[in-house]
Amino acid sequence: MEKAYFSHETSVIDEGCQIGKGTKIWHFSHIMSDCMIGENCNIGQNVVVSPGVVLGNNVKVQNNVSIYTGVICEDDVFLGPSMVFTNVINPRSGVNRRGQYDKTLVRYGASIGANATIVCGNEIGTFAFIGAGAVVTKPVPAYALVVGNPARQVGWMSEFGHRLHFDKDGLAECPESHEKYRLLDNKVSKTK
Repeated sequence: MEKAYFSHETSVIDEGCQIGKGTKIWHFSHIMSDCMIGENCNIGQNVVVSPGVVLGNNVKVQNNVSIYTGVICEDDVFLGPSMVFTNVINPRSGVNRRGQYDKTLVRYGASIGANATIVCGNEIGTFAFIGAGAVVTKPVPAYALVVGNPARQVGWMSEFGHRLHFDKDGLAECPESHEKYRLLDNKVSKTK
């Protein structure tokens, strides 16, 4: 039976993985046991996906990314080159903390920039945008734009990835899609 996904001959895929139709796994990547990878994902070169990781549909993982046990990425998530997740808040080489992994949830449509680090135990909100090199140490709200170390919020982003500029009434429009957004009580929602 022919597999429904593509994997480069140099990639390693352990037993017990579920990989969706149309997914592509590129050079020197290692998909470890019991992972669930959705349909139409792209797993770049030299990526490690640790046991039990869940990736939704259409997740784009760029080169040199480490996705450790405890991470769940919903559909349409973008993971930039060389970004990394952690899964233990207080690692020590001489102390075995397997079974104590913290969960990290990346919500639908979120983007994480190149070389960013996501400290475990945090949730990245729907359509949030993590700038390149940011170090996320706390939860990130939906549509938030965060940058720096430690990451701090500097604005809001549209679903199309454009910075939103709200008027005095708390309304903004995406310059590309012309979708409208409302800012109320420090939360962004898309309006009709």
